[in-house]
Amino acid sequence: MTHPKLGKILFFDPTDELTPFGQLNGALQANYGLLVTPDGGDLVELPKLPSAMNGIQRTAKLSLSATGTVSGEVKETRVGERAWSQRWALRTVMRDADRIKPIETLLSPHSLATFQITKASVGNMQLTDQPFVYNYSVVAQNYASRRETCCWFARGSLATNRVTCWKPKSREKYPVEFDGPSQDTDTFEITLPAGYEVDDLPPPVNAEYSFASYHSKTEVNGNTLRYTRTFEVKELSVPLSKVEDLKKLYRIIAGDERNTAVLKPAAH
Repeated sequence: MTHPKLGKILFFDPTDELTPFGQLNGALQANYGLLVTPDGGDLVELPKLPSAMNGIQRTAKLSLSATGTVSGEVKETRVGERAWSQRWALRTVMRDADRIKPIETLLSPHSLATFQITKASVGNMQLTDQPFVYNYSVVAQNYASRRETCCWFARGSLATNRVTCWKPKSREKYPVEFDGPSQDTDTFEITLPAGYEVDDLPPPVNAEYSFASYHSKTEVNGNTLRYTRTFEVKELSVPLSKVEDLKKLYRIIAGDERNTAVLKPAAH
């Protein structure tokens, strides 16, 4: 911010060793701080960072077999507080095998019923000015379920924990607070099994509110199914007057995560 007497001021938390210099975690954003000067104190509002500075970007290139098994590579890039939380969780972990525990927690039980991580690595663990990265290979059986001559294919979201917020007991008195502004994106590309083609796709979803938005789309290009979605939290809290809209948004996201694409034997 620009102070009328002191000029430009940069806010940061010197006790937070995991947040990059010049950024603030969600609890401090849009909060108030006491600016101490030789002439006295001044209560100033701390800045709110853009949502794009905090989030998760997942990209996956997967293959679906005719037996319903999906396998492939996933890259998860985290910035801002999303990166902070993983570095904090892994700060005392010494064994490489234990560093992938957060991935296992993410995938089970909500996303994949049975799965195996065959390879995993962590990137930029100590480089707090760089994005935190998970790279892993996954194999999941029964990802698609066969019905007679058809397959129905569940996308099996890898990010069902993205919609989290603090819910006070007395919602009649207090707003709902998010951790902070954020923007999460998923891009899944899945190669279809030989001999099958897409029979039906889920409809696109577009939900736009002042406090958050959600957009998803499923497309097919040749033998590849491509699913993309973006969830953005724009504000730090949801007022009581918009809590019903928040519930509706949750239902929209949950419904989209349960949608399926239907495959059928290709015509000869």
